[in-house]
Amino acid sequence: MSLRTTSIATTLAEVFGYGEFRPHQAEIIEHLVDGRDSFVLMPTGGGKSLCFQIPALHRPGVAIVVSPLIALMKDQVDALRANGVAAAVLNSSLCAEESASVLRDLRAGALDLLYVAPERLVLDGFLAELSRLELALFAIDEAHCVSQWGHDFRPEYVKLGILRERFPNVPIVALTATADEQTRADVVHQLGLGDARIFVTGFDRPNIHYSSAYKTKPAVQLLEFLRAHQGASGIVYALSRKRVEEVAAKLRAAGFSAGAYHAGMDAAKRTRVQDDFLGDRLDIVVATVAFGMGIDKPDVRFVVHYDMPKSIEGYYQETGRAGRDGLPAAAFMLWSMQDVMTARGFIDAVAKEEQRRIETHKLSAMIAYAEALSCRRRALLGYFGEERADPCGHCDVCENPPETYDATVDAQKALSAVYRLRERFGMGYVVDVLRGSEGERIISNGHDELSVYNIGAEHSKDDWSAIFRQLIHRGYLRVDVAEYSTLKLTPAAGPVLRGEESVVLARPPAPRPKSAEKPAKLPKSAATVLETDEQVALFEHLREVRREIAAEQSVPAYVVFADAALADMARRAPGTREEFLEVSGVGAAKLERYGETFLAAIAAATA
Repeated sequence: MSLRTTSIATTLAEVFGYGEFRPHQAEIIEHLVDGRDSFVLMPTGGGKSLCFQIPALHRPGVAIVVSPLIALMKDQVDALRANGVAAAVLNSSLCAEESASVLRDLRAGALDLLYVAPERLVLDGFLAELSRLELALFAIDEAHCVSQWGHDFRPEYVKLGILRERFPNVPIVALTATADEQTRADVVHQLGLGDARIFVTGFDRPNIHYSSAYKTKPAVQLLEFLRAHQGASGIVYALSRKRVEEVAAKLRAAGFSAGAYHAGMDAAKRTRVQDDFLGDRLDIVVATVAFGMGIDKPDVRFVVHYDMPKSIEGYYQETGRAGRDGLPAAAFMLWSMQDVMTARGFIDAVAKEEQRRIETHKLSAMIAYAEALSCRRRALLGYFGEERADPCGHCDVCENPPETYDATVDAQKALSAVYRLRERFGMGYVVDVLRGSEGERIISNGHDELSVYNIGAEHSKDDWSAIFRQLIHRGYLRVDVAEYSTLKLTPAAGPVLRGEESVVLARPPAPRPKSAEKPAKLPKSAATVLETDEQVALFEHLREVRREIAAEQSVPAYVVFADAALADMARRAPGTREEFLEVSGVGAAKLERYGETFLAAIAAATA
């Protein structure tokens, strides 16, 4: 597709069907069209892909796009083809005949964009092949994988530094949604992009509602959340393959449309689950956190972490899969001290001391986010160096601020109990001593004779557990995982015990009344932004039309139209081709391919 004589705004409208650029997109695109290197940090859902897809159509030659995820490559190529763009993938998912066909198109100059895995790109034979072609640009997606400071470091990505050496005149753009300042500097260095312009467009995803809860009854807590999002598309992340299977089974037993997805499954079954999810035939996918799904589905309405991630970067990237269409979405995280200890166990097993230091830093930041007592969004953005002056008003902490109190006496009781027990017991045992338990183990150990025995009877076991967790995360106590998770005092505990320092903690929340246990059902999907019952009914009807077309064409439902486009159709109810072309997300190719079908559906539904 040759668009080199048209404006980038015309390409945006005619090919991709959008009336205006998102913030910073036009500036980045023009910079790359001019042939200059760039580093782009843009939140998931901010429109990173267009930043290299449009320049690929405005520069001579083929654009080579590097991506670590096979599924993500396929999804992006399907979406580009639906918009009339000549795009292809070249990776291990293709058979020999399919690979040969792609290479023929590549050599013939018939492709605008070619998506490849990093391992394929850096092969000498493939680099030699590219050296004989006219190249528009290199786009390195998920560029944080280059850096050891990134949350998803991949050794094969480091080799991409050869591109600057072998192709000094071809512009390179590195793109990521998750990179702190140190990671950004390392990526630029590793890729040889010293003269690149750095575009940092911000990390905020204002359409996502963030919330977190300590695990008490995790299965019940998860079901409570999901009932408020019944029928919407979502992802639930769990730590292990076994837990993924267990959670998926519980959700199905509770009447939810849910499937498991992890690396240990049969490949055909895993593909079927993903295809059903992308085709709107499956509402919920339960997946392992460590397994990269590569989901490019824009209408994911929620992401749940059943277990705490090990880093803010990982959490941010995974929650970023919600609400990519800009419509309301939710991110909910469950966590526990067991999650923390498991993560610390993984870190202790890392051989390199420097890497252990990096991972410990990242885990500490994740724990602080989980325990946040002020605006959760502000804590999230602050980690990436982005300041927010005011609370967001759109997270659980802003909506229900925790009550704080002078907890100095409680802290002294807790720390004294650890000291009197000679730092040899875990949290549960220490709490039992404080509350005066008459358990056989406590009596036989003679701990009912200690001065700290029964001095904390005024608090429940759950309340004391919350107090201890906060003391651990504030650095007064540490958990010795290697010694059966016993509690140890840190140097910071001394001033508190001596009365030289006061401690302010969050007061444990009071139990909710029965009437509050089941939240009101929330509107689902894009229906949240529609104004009338008639519009909502039309939207649901159009979703069914889209589902049928996607099944016939064996493509993800959003490749036909995203939820945001269907919502705009439901609002506008276009009656002509000209009016249909005004819908956000409708370009010339989609008008020709789907216009008559959707116009007929709208006419029949509104007659």
